[in-house]
Amino acid sequence: MSSEVRGLLFILSAPSGAGKTTVARGVAAGTPGVVLSRSYTSRQPRGGERDGVDYHFVARDAFTRMRDEGEFLEWAEVFGELYGTRRPDTDRLLAAGRDVVLVIDVQGAAKVRERGARPIGIFLLPPSIDVLESRLRGRSQDTPEAIRRRLEIARLEIEACGDYDYVVVNDGLDACVDEVRGVVLAERARAARRRPLVTALLDEFGRHGRGEGGPA
Repeated sequence: MSSEVRGLLFILSAPSGAGKTTVARGVAAGTPGVVLSRSYTSRQPRGGERDGVDYHFVARDAFTRMRDEGEFLEWAEVFGELYGTRRPDTDRLLAAGRDVVLVIDVQGAAKVRERGARPIGIFLLPPSIDVLESRLRGRSQDTPEAIRRRLEIARLEIEACGDYDYVVVNDGLDACVDEVRGVVLAERARAARRRPLVTALLDEFGRHGRGEGGPA
């Protein structure tokens, strides 16, 4: 994408276990100009996670200092851990013409909207509660009690999907990635986004009509 046009800000939310991070990575990998925002978190890395790649892992006191200094576009406490999106990081990417995807929960999405940003919201639904529970158990990261809590919160998060612009069912990774990528491409093609190109083309027609150049 041209750096002359500010990038689009997308939010991708879903209940825990619905696959939002995997889908977001698939979209970014297959769509030029799309980047994922890396959240900051106070939690410890899980198996295979790397600092600066999956998250920016910081101590809790460092996170709260950044929060108190107003560095975060949004932040939330989820299952006792702090997560946040640093505003300068996001602004720099958008100003460079990159489309940025924030993979955040409904709390964080609400805070982004409260701050006056105009993100394009995409909510991922699981095909069923049974499938969601199976995915949570398959991760082998949580106790049965933690899984129960995640399912309770999932119901509340799904109730909030009406605050989003698009709702996509993750009933298969490849199809879901394609559908979310389609949302990104459709938003890029909105008439308002193409206005600079339209203006440039009309200027070219004007110069051509006056004999000031154009196709031979």
